[in-house]
Amino acid sequence: MVAHPPRAFPWEIKPPVGIGHVTGKRRRRARGRRSRPRICLRKGCRRKYRPQCHNQRYCQDPECLRKVRRWHAARRKARHRQDVDVKIKHAQEEKARRQLAKSACQTVEIPVLAPARGHAARTFLALPLCDRPGCHEHPASSPRNLARYCCPACRRAVRNVLDRERKWRSRGTLDGQTKRSIEYRAARRVRSRPQRGAAADVPPRAAPE
Repeated sequence: MVAHPPRAFPWEIKPPVGIGHVTGKRRRRARGRRSRPRICLRKGCRRKYRPQCHNQRYCQDPECLRKVRRWHAARRKARHRQDVDVKIKHAQEEKARRQLAKSACQTVEIPVLAPARGHAARTFLALPLCDRPGCHEHPASSPRNLARYCCPACRRAVRNVLDRERKWRSRGTLDGQTKRSIEYRAARRVRSRPQRGAAADVPPRAAPE
């Protein structure tokens, strides 16, 4: 029979000495940084929330999310109705419906008393619409090019969100880290620079007697 060496207890096992061996004081692991509170991007909400991921644009309020989905659906349907094939198909369907209504013997309803039904009862939004979610206003008129936003506030809100997401994506790249270090260096230089007004208000020191 082969004699096996005696089994060591867990408290008798010593850690190996080498790269993974730490002899000094252990460094505490840094905790994950919490995201700063943001303001919901939907127009009219202005609710502050803690984002769960870097590209979260809206608060998690059910009513707010319902209005955002309604805005996306309105734009999608408006673009669908602007298609030429859709217009031709709709015209053919309306022509067939009118012919069927003429052939059938039905009582004519008074337009004033008969309420509108179906698609006639709905008020559709015409394109173009503002690119900010939740805004149903038309973009501002521009003589040079087609505007995308109805006012400077909507344009500023969307651009701030896009700029924040662009910076987050570029943090893992070498180019993004270089630009970030340059921005931080310039910000530190501005903070360390003395202000002109503050220097003028400080009275001169008296000479020692």
